[in-house]
Parts: sequence; structure tokens; C-alpha cells
Amino acid sequence: MKNKPFKSVTATVARAMLVMLLLSVTTSSFALLTLASSLDDAETINVSGSLRMQSYRLAYAIQTRSPQLPVHLARFEQSLHSGPMTTLSHWAVPPELGRHYQRLVQHWELLRLRLQRGEQQGFLDDISGFVDDIDHFVLKLQEHTESKLRLLAISSGIGLGLILLLGLLTIRFTRRSIVAPLNRLVIACRQVQQGHFGIRPDTGDNNELGLLAGTFGNMTAELNKLYGDLEHRIDEKTRRLRQANASLKVLYHCAQQLSAGQLSPQQLSTVMNTLLEIEGMVAARLVIDEPNGPDTELVAGTPGKHGWQHRQLVMDGRELGRFWWQGAQPCPDPGCIESVIHLLARAIYDNQARKKMEQGMLMEERATIARELHDSLAQSLSYLRIQITLLKRTLGDHRHEEAMTVVSDIEHGLAGAYTQLRELLGTFRLTIGQAGFGDALNEMLQPLMAQTHATLTIDNRLPSLGLEARDQVHLLQVIREAVLNAIKHADASEITVHCHQDDDRVKIRISDNGRGFDPDDEKPNHYGLAIMAERAHHLKGELAIHTRQGAGSEVALHFSLEPQGEMPWPPGTS
Repeated sequence: MKNKPFKSVTATVARAMLVMLLLSVTTSSFALLTLASSLDDAETINVSGSLRMQSYRLAYAIQTRSPQLPVHLARFEQSLHSGPMTTLSHWAVPPELGRHYQRLVQHWELLRLRLQRGEQQGFLDDISGFVDDIDHFVLKLQEHTESKLRLLAISSGIGLGLILLLGLLTIRFTRRSIVAPLNRLVIACRQVQQGHFGIRPDTGDNNELGLLAGTFGNMTAELNKLYGDLEHRIDEKTRRLRQANASLKVLYHCAQQLSAGQLSPQQLSTVMNTLLEIEGMVAARLVIDEPNGPDTELVAGTPGKHGWQHRQLVMDGRELGRFWWQGAQPCPDPGCIESVIHLLARAIYDNQARKKMEQGMLMEERATIARELHDSLAQSLSYLRIQITLLKRTLGDHRHEEAMTVVSDIEHGLAGAYTQLRELLGTFRLTIGQAGFGDALNEMLQPLMAQTHATLTIDNRLPSLGLEARDQVHLLQVIREAVLNAIKHADASEITVHCHQDDDRVKIRISDNGRGFDPDDEKPNHYGLAIMAERAHHLKGELAIHTRQGAGSEVALHFSLEPQGEMPWPPGTS
């Protein structure tokens, strides 16, 4: 489609104004010229009319033989050839009127010639014809003047009509091509002022205002684009600030939970649920590795069709577990997720280190007690055994049988006490180098496997995350005592250790296929069962022994994990 030719509205208006100016100048000039040419018409008519009167006066002077005849002739000559009469030969005067004037002059020349010849009667006879010529000449002069006035009126009317018509056309053109587009531009400006940038005024004309409207439309379109882009950026910045604020709140809450002393599954569950407050987070899953036990797994949210992403929980080169999450649109803040993963890894690592340190402190305390027992009570018992031996030899020489019986009982009691003391020393000197329950259990039972030909099977499904260090030590001691009893007294070929957790209930079973025993038959100087019962009491649990002669035995320990304290939310947070 070809572009319309450019039509300048200012040039059109200028041409119209110029045409009106030319019409006005032409009309005015014509009127001025007509008026200028009509200035002598009245005088000419007056002089022409006076010629008729002067002709009658000449005729009267001739008839009366008046001495004023020469004077009247001179005045007639002066009037006939006066200035207004001589203008009748101008180019602007119609030729017919000039010929009438020439015939009138010639007729007068004939009349004057008759007077000069003395033919007064001939002059008087012809004067009436001369007067008729003058009347006809005056009539022509009148008609000529009237025609000029009519022409002046017609030309003025035509000029005024053309000026009015051109003015109306100019006004119409101005209203259509200038006022209406300007009104549309004003409306567009007001809409732009109100923030509506989608307006595109269209004048439909290819002129200055059309170009202005097109440029204005392009400008508003560009402004609309820039404004939309600016709004998008503001919304994006606002969304990012809101997301950053939410991420900081989540990080703060997670840090508060993970720094609240002993780490517990409840705290980790709270942290996982807090992570769902991150914008775009759909579901999260945390897996904590247990090298010799079941992995701890926590899930928050409802997994959907979105793909899982994961990161390793690594601290000081150790892989502690994995964190999985599902995200939707908008994508969750990766920086917040990375920070939470680091907090989780640090919390798990610190929890294991703290538990290991607490276990070490407990083991160091027990080792100290063992050294004190060894340096005090053990030495005394050894000395008494030596003295009993010497006393026995001395009494044996005199054969005091009754005394020998008492000494033998004392010796038997001392031997039992010394054996029990050695067992207690071994128990107190137990060292655990691992923080995890599974690793610590393997480390503790590994030396016992060398003391028996029985097959020792460990079935550990107990996560160590919910166990405090002191409870874990008590639990390990109970298992060790039960396994030692099975090794020393059961004569079993299979010993099995079962450890698992049902919700918050911990269940431990140590079973063997040995010869069993009668739990009602308490043997002197054997305190293993009492020690296990005491440790079960510390765990606030229940210890049960199932056995009978020749049918093996089973030691069962059940206790509940106490909920560990959680750090409350800071005031003012949700």
C-alpha cells in the first residue's frame, strides 16, 4: 500500500489566508480604483449640465444682443474644455463616451463658426439640437457612472462572498484537520497523565498533526513498554525482596532450632516444615547416614510430579547425609537452600561431636573410678587374699578343721568379690570412640567376639539421632553385660543382638540358644542382672528376662525416648 502524499496543514492554511488576502487586496484595489476614477464624474456631470444652461443663455444673449455675449462664449468654451471634460479621453473611459464628447465638441465648433460668420439665426436654429446632444451626453455620463457603481458593488459582493466562503472553508478545514486532531491529542495527553499509555491517537491525515499523532503514539507505545518493563522490574525486585525476607526468616528459624543443644528428630522435623515456607518449595527430604544402623529419614510436604534435586551434607570431608527437595514456580531461593544445607550439616556434625565428647567424658569418669578402685579396693582385696593364704597355711599345720572351713568360705567370698571387681573394672574401663550408636555398638562388641566360639549377630535398626550420650552409654553397657553373660554362662552357639525403634519406643533384645538358667536361683557374688536392672531404671525403661533350663535366654529392654527441648520461636515471629 502506497503512502498518502504529505499535505502540510500549515501550508494549506497559509495558502487559504493568502488567497483571502489577495481577494481582499484585489477587491479593495478595484474599489479604490473605481472610486478614484469616479472622483470627477460628479463634476463632469455638473459641467455637462451647465453647458445646457449656458447654451440657452448664449441663445438669449444673441436674441437680446447682450454685450455680455463674449463673456458668455468664453465661459462656455472654458466649461467645454475644462479639466473634468478632458478626462473623458482617458483609457479608463469607455470609447463611446469619448466619441460623444468629441461629437459634442465638433458640434460646438460648427456653432461657434456660425457665430463668427454672423449667422446668429442659424446658431439659434441649431442650438436645440446641440442641447439634445448635451442631454444625450449627460445621460451617457450618468449611465457610465451607474455602471461603475454597479461594477463596484458586484465586484465587492463577489470578493466579500469569496472571502466569506474561503473563510468558512478554512474554518471547516481547521476544525477537521487541526482542532479535532488537537482535541484527540489533548485527550491522549490526559490519559497518559493518568497512567494509561496504551492510547494511540490517529488523525487519519498525512500532515504535521498526523505526523505528531504518529510520533505521540510511538512515544506512548515506547513509554508503555518502558513502564511495563519498569513495573515488571519493580515487581521482580519486590518479589525478590519478599523472597529474601522469607529466606532470612526461614534461616533464622532454622538456625534457632539447630542451635538448641542436643539435636533431636523433633527439631529436624520442625526445620523441615519450616523449609516449606520458602516460596516455591513443595517437598523436602532429609537422610542422615548411619554407617552401622538404619539411616534417619525425615520428609516434609507432599511430593508431586516435580523432579527431585539433592545436595550432599558434607562437613570436614565427611559425608553426613543427603538433602532432597522439590521446587515449583517460582523456583525456591537456591542461596537459602544452600545455607540451610550448610546449617544442617554443621548441626549434625556438631551433634555427633558433642555426643562423642559427652561419651568420652563419661568414659573418662568411669576410667577414673576404675583407677581408684584398682588403686584402693583391688589392692586391699589382693592383700587379703595373700593373708588368707598365709593364714590357711598356718592353720593347716595345726589342723583346725573348723577354722579351715571358715577360712575356706572367706577365701571363696574374696575370690568372688575379686572376680566381680575385675568385671567392674573392665566395665568402667570400657572406651567408645564413635558417636553413632551403630559404630559404638560394633566397636564395643568386636573384642567380645574373640572371647567366644559362638556366632554373634548384630541386627541394629536403631538410629542414634534421638539418643542422648548418657542414655547411649547405659544402653551399650546393658547390651555388653547381657552378651558377656551369654558368653560366660550360656555355652551358646548363637548370640543375637536386636535393636530397633517403634515410633518413640526403643526395643532391645539379646538372645542366645544356650542352656538357660533359673532366674529365681540367685547366685552369690553375681551382680550382672542387678546392674542391668539399675541401668534400665536410669533409662526409665523395663527390663525383662525370659529363660528356662535348656531353652536359651533372652534379655529384653524397652524404654521411651524423652522429647528433647526445642528452642521456642523468637517473639514477633510466626
